[in-house]
Amino acid sequence: MQYEKCLNHFVLTVTMIHWAGRIEKELEKVLQHVTGAQQMRSIYNEKKSQFEIKRNNPRDLVERVARDISKLLNSKRKALEKLAREAEQLQKEHVWQDGVTENAISYYDSKADSDYTEDGEEENPLETSSSLELEFVDDPNFKNKVNYSSSAVQIPTDIYKGSPVILNELNWTQALERVFIENRREDSSLRWQVFGSATGMTRYYPATPWRAPNKIDLYDVRRRPWYIQGASSPKDMVIIVDVSGSVSGLTLKLMKTSVVEMLDTLSDDDYVNVASFNEKAVFVVDCFRTLVQANVRNKKIFKEAVMRMQAKGTTDYKSGFTFAFEQLLNESNAPRANCNKMIMMFTDGGEDRAQEIFEKYNWPNKTVRVFTFSVGQHNYDVTPLQWIACANKGYYFEIPSIGAIRINTQEYLDVLGRPMVLAGTKAKQVQWTNVYQDALGLGLVITGTMPVFNLTADTASSQNQLILGVMGVDIAINEIKKKTPTYRLGANGYTFAIDPNGYVLLHPNLRPKIINFREPVTLDFLDAELQDSNKEEIRRQMIDGKSGQRKIKTLIKSVDERYIDEAVRTYTWTPVEGTDYSLGLVLPTYSENHIKANLSDQILQVQCSFLDFESLLPNTFESEGHVFIAPREYCNDLELSNNNTEFLLNFIALMEKVTPDSKQCDNLLLHNLILDTGIIRQLVEKVWKNKDLNTYGFLAVFAATDGGITRVFPNKAAETWEEDPEPFNATYYRRSLDNKGYIFRAPYRTARDELLNPENDTIGILVSTALEMTIGGKTIKPAVVGVKLDLEAWTDKFKILASNHTDSRQGSNTDLLCYLIDDGGFLIMSNQKDDWNKVGMFFSDVDPYLMYALYNNSFYNSKQSFDYQSVCERMPNSEAGAAPRGVFVPTIADFANLAWWTSAAAWSLFQQFIYGLAYHSWFVTDEVDAEGIDSKERSCVMIQTQYFFSNLSSSYNILQDCGNCSRLIHAKRINNTNLLFVVAEKMPCNTCEIEKLSQEEKEFKEEDPCKETPEARYRKGPSTCFDSNIAENTSDCGRGHSFRPSLYTLLLIQLLLLYPAVSPHVLSLLH
Repeated sequence: MQYEKCLNHFVLTVTMIHWAGRIEKELEKVLQHVTGAQQMRSIYNEKKSQFEIKRNNPRDLVERVARDISKLLNSKRKALEKLAREAEQLQKEHVWQDGVTENAISYYDSKADSDYTEDGEEENPLETSSSLELEFVDDPNFKNKVNYSSSAVQIPTDIYKGSPVILNELNWTQALERVFIENRREDSSLRWQVFGSATGMTRYYPATPWRAPNKIDLYDVRRRPWYIQGASSPKDMVIIVDVSGSVSGLTLKLMKTSVVEMLDTLSDDDYVNVASFNEKAVFVVDCFRTLVQANVRNKKIFKEAVMRMQAKGTTDYKSGFTFAFEQLLNESNAPRANCNKMIMMFTDGGEDRAQEIFEKYNWPNKTVRVFTFSVGQHNYDVTPLQWIACANKGYYFEIPSIGAIRINTQEYLDVLGRPMVLAGTKAKQVQWTNVYQDALGLGLVITGTMPVFNLTADTASSQNQLILGVMGVDIAINEIKKKTPTYRLGANGYTFAIDPNGYVLLHPNLRPKIINFREPVTLDFLDAELQDSNKEEIRRQMIDGKSGQRKIKTLIKSVDERYIDEAVRTYTWTPVEGTDYSLGLVLPTYSENHIKANLSDQILQVQCSFLDFESLLPNTFESEGHVFIAPREYCNDLELSNNNTEFLLNFIALMEKVTPDSKQCDNLLLHNLILDTGIIRQLVEKVWKNKDLNTYGFLAVFAATDGGITRVFPNKAAETWEEDPEPFNATYYRRSLDNKGYIFRAPYRTARDELLNPENDTIGILVSTALEMTIGGKTIKPAVVGVKLDLEAWTDKFKILASNHTDSRQGSNTDLLCYLIDDGGFLIMSNQKDDWNKVGMFFSDVDPYLMYALYNNSFYNSKQSFDYQSVCERMPNSEAGAAPRGVFVPTIADFANLAWWTSAAAWSLFQQFIYGLAYHSWFVTDEVDAEGIDSKERSCVMIQTQYFFSNLSSSYNILQDCGNCSRLIHAKRINNTNLLFVVAEKMPCNTCEIEKLSQEEKEFKEEDPCKETPEARYRKGPSTCFDSNIAENTSDCGRGHSFRPSLYTLLLIQLLLLYPAVSPHVLSLLH
């Protein structure tokens, strides 16, 4: 019995190898014959007088681009320095006016024309607007309607625009308009010029109506990443929160919200830890034992932990401060900001001054600033809290209600700005930010920032130490991209740039799917690509400002995210002078050379242009196939369009007006397009027109080139052509370049898709291969050719080839399972009739046991990757509709109790109500935490496991044993393709316990962040630090500060609220 089984095993193995050989020969013969790949090489050789092959020198390219980017950024530096200088002088010359009124000041209120309030209300009913009326024109550079004769003003919702501070600010900043206009006259490429004031007011140029991301406008310039970076040096912050038993109810909610808002004032240059304390201090996140980078992920973990804090026990300030100082002052190898050190203490009050702790850790040098926050309404003596802040170069704040949270959790930045102001010109440095989303619709931008100092003499000292604000000049990322070579690098070559945190500001995979104005776009280089040790070292050297080059073998994810290829890339990098950015260039071996067409000869132009452009006309498509042109900017006046036919007509119309050598056109792009048009036209004439595709079982034949031409033959096949008209963005094109031989790809399907009907639905399998050729000793891959197989016709052929028959009339081996699976694990073909609707599915959805066996026996490797730029549906929040965010809701018993109306809780609720009424945020729930996020969407992290061929190349046999049953499996790679031929006995039982493999992307949810805490990646903070100055005056160290709506409004509404509750008691006393 055993002998017979072994004999059958041997016979089947030999037979399977024979079948695989038949499939290989048939594919090679037919595909080479129909695609015309060899003839296309000959056409290129015939036309070699019309082009030359130029060398791409990576070092020269990256250094030239780095110089161009440096020049671009430095050109904006001049405008920035002028703005900061003029602003300081204007404020110095300004005479303060106590009695100024809003009607006396003329300005454009950017919110006056914006529908940013709820229920269609146009503005706050408690305020009157004196906004100018402006006319706007569309400007594509700003992606907005703008007015170049005026600037615009944005004032946060929770700031009273009629206050003397704001009115005086509006007065002196009005003169900045002249400087804005002069800067634009000198450099028309300038985008937004912005002054963000320490008062919260923003003046920007050119004027445009404000774009509120939600109906509730929560924008405050002082919380923008660029303002925070420009207003202070990096921070090491420890937040300690009093959670003793006296902190309960509303006060605890206020504390939690305050800590969350405080965390939002930190950027990726900062480090933070949070602890709660009563008799002892504990980490709110147990695994964060040292300060951690204040990145988006860590802040989110902190926020979730803070919201779970509970109050109990008694207060001991000493425990909290001891914890904080030991966190800040311990000698640790953990990364730090190593600049401003500070403790933020949130408490409801107490008598202890903890003086011995400060004597032990902080005096006399006072290297750590201590900020204290008295939260909630209470009767405690606040003197100890004020003393603690004043004795440690900090500041004391009061947060009596929700309305005071935002402003009081950000004003500490004024204190941190003091050493910067006192440092004078040393601190007047231009800093460039991380990438972030522009609030006015410009897209991804970076901002050059410079602090603006108060130069007026202070009454207490000879020098003022207040920062006036931050000046900013935006540069759109698309503007930087224009400085980089694109098409000469080929489909798989690209440039990228990173900042000192390792975050990319340029990268083809930087594609945030959601707009979040509150956080910068922080995609690490190692997350933009598939991480490996080589890339880790490249990233480190780039952050360190070094130049270098390294050729590596690396994994690359396909555009459609279904496949992974192993390919060789040369990485070259160099620093961008005058910035802390670093630029990199990635080049495949086959892109070290590129074609440069030279059609300048007039006779050549006439010969080529007339015939070739005629073949682009739609009336030739029926005879010569459909043409798609890559939507590139061939000429300045060419109107781009998402409709390819419309774009093609626009292109032809323009070519009738200009010559290929026109100065308004990109000669490299245009000449290469003309050259490739002629080459493919000859391919059609010499090969494609002479073939009856149906006899070969083909639906279409096609070719695409680096020059941007794609031709699909016959014309009717274009109706179902779904590939990107830009070859450099098409998966088939890019994968064909990175792989040898023919690359098969079926239309992607999942088990959830509707069933197809073989009688009505035609499925086409795309097969493509790169055209590799050597001219003059230089190797290039200038094009990709291919076909679309008719699945039905080729399934019939496959059944014959995978059998001992030579004719379909003889039947097929349906008692054996025969499959063709591609290198990503997707089904391409099957001899089973029931599998028609499964072609294109991940094979684990077809036969999970067989796929697991292939993976478990090393036919496939897997790679797990994360997508940090994804969008998910917003999860329903059971608490979202319960109450406004963090707002205390009294019971009916409370309302009926007169004592309650005189309590701290009533007063705090009253203040919340005033705040909400005045600023339309009473009913803002937790859903509106992230500015700019549509309520139906949220940002999320997706995880995906992809599969790819291992290094196994010969045939292998597997015995899949499931205890009481087993089956033989034979697998062999089909040479010169990305296919695996699998033959298996039909499974007699399904008793194998396996893990079903999945390739689908799914949301990554951290059940326990501490179990999956990633190791901190290498980074560098800013090289300069201004955290102390011997001349600093620390006497201004604390006051209660809340929002300031109209006093009359407060009194009126208070009387209205108290009347119903008080009047019955008053009447009873009178009687």
